Amino acid sequence: MPKCDFEAAVERIVARDARYAPAAYHFLREALAHTQITLRGTNANEGGHVTPQELLGGIRDYALKEFGPMAGWVLDEWGVRRCEDFGDMVFNLVAERQFRITEQDNREDFKAGYDFTEAFRRPFRPACNPANIQPD
Repeated sequence: MPKCDFEAAVERIVARDARYAPAAYHFLREALAHTQITLRGTNANEGGHVTPQELLGGIRDYALKEFGPMAGWVLDEWGVRRCEDFGDMVFNLVAERQFRITEQDNREDFKAGYDFTEAFRRPFRPACNPANIQPD
């Protein structure tokens, strides 16, 4: 999909649904490509359908890779605070013919995702070692 078409589609989406920053849609497209390459060895231009759960896993992995401990904060700044937000964005892009889905895919599939705090903050929290805790 040519970049200018995607850019124009994002502009139309944000004009009618301003919940998410344009950067969030660009990140989602990159995360989809990352997921397709990781799971199927193909890129977005070659197809390679991924399920909503696979996409959510790929989004998490890509966000942690790209933003590290700031991943949750970056997504929050873009208006993305839960997995359902990614589902809404996917279906906004489907409406603009930028993403494709199968008949089995629906928005509800994104509700069974993960907790953002666990997904984006927990990997960077220090492990608590009970042996080092001194009694009062």
